[in-house]
Amino acid sequence: MSVSDKIAARLPRIVSDRAERGPVVAAVRLHGVITPTPTPMARNTINMQTVETALTRAFDHDRLVAVALLINSPGGAPTQSALVAERIRELAGKKKVPVLAFCEDLAASGGYWLACAADEIYAHGTSLVGSIGVVSAGFGLNGLLERHGVERRVYTAGEHKVRLDPFRPEKPEDVEWLKGLHTDLHAQFAAWVKQRRGPKLQGDDETLFTGEIWTGAKAHELGLVDGLGTLRSVVAKRYPDADIAIAEPRRPLLARLGLAGSTTRSGDFLPAALAALEERARWSRFGL
Repeated sequence: MSVSDKIAARLPRIVSDRAERGPVVAAVRLHGVITPTPTPMARNTINMQTVETALTRAFDHDRLVAVALLINSPGGAPTQSALVAERIRELAGKKKVPVLAFCEDLAASGGYWLACAADEIYAHGTSLVGSIGVVSAGFGLNGLLERHGVERRVYTAGEHKVRLDPFRPEKPEDVEWLKGLHTDLHAQFAAWVKQRRGPKLQGDDETLFTGEIWTGAKAHELGLVDGLGTLRSVVAKRYPDADIAIAEPRRPLLARLGLAGSTTRSGDFLPAALAALEERARWSRFGL
């Protein structure tokens, strides 16, 4: 037997999510942008609708000893991040099992919010972790409409009913309003990290909550993760007799049919294409 075969023999098996062999560590993949409204072009997204079944299935094993979260996400919608994280804590409390998070390529922004739902967080030394901040992005399309002779008409009751309309010129007061929202959300994000990580954090607010991103090795130094390791290596050490059962979240219908990237109507193309560009930009911010 080769050295690699001997090492592999010591590692836990990855089996179906209804393993009958013995103790089970159930792993849930949380991969993709966090958004309440996935587009037809999206292959993987995270929200309550897509992950609820996988989470409940993972926590439902009879021989469950722990649940693992496999996180690879650039973040996204803060509310969906919070809802999914709260659901994980609810299930963990009900089943009384530890939750371990594993940061893969990227656990940034809302992705790190999800990781903090775990009792312990692990990363690879080369993972990108953190980005504890808030960002909004969009497109200014008012010039596009003017170029094509299209007039935008919006009728409202209420002075502030429409803000930051992408088809109208940007207003300074709307930008200030958005900054106020960002400040509030940022404070909630920081409070969640402090609540979950507590005395493990090794840095002040000016270091940890600037929106900076770190490698897994540096994140370990800062107390943002508990250790360096992968799902199989950590499980082999902590639960040597356990098998790993993967619970996959739901994917959009077109992705399940192998048609992600398609649109059904020509009129859907522009908004879908812009959404796809924004999704791509979220990953590109981190060089991925």
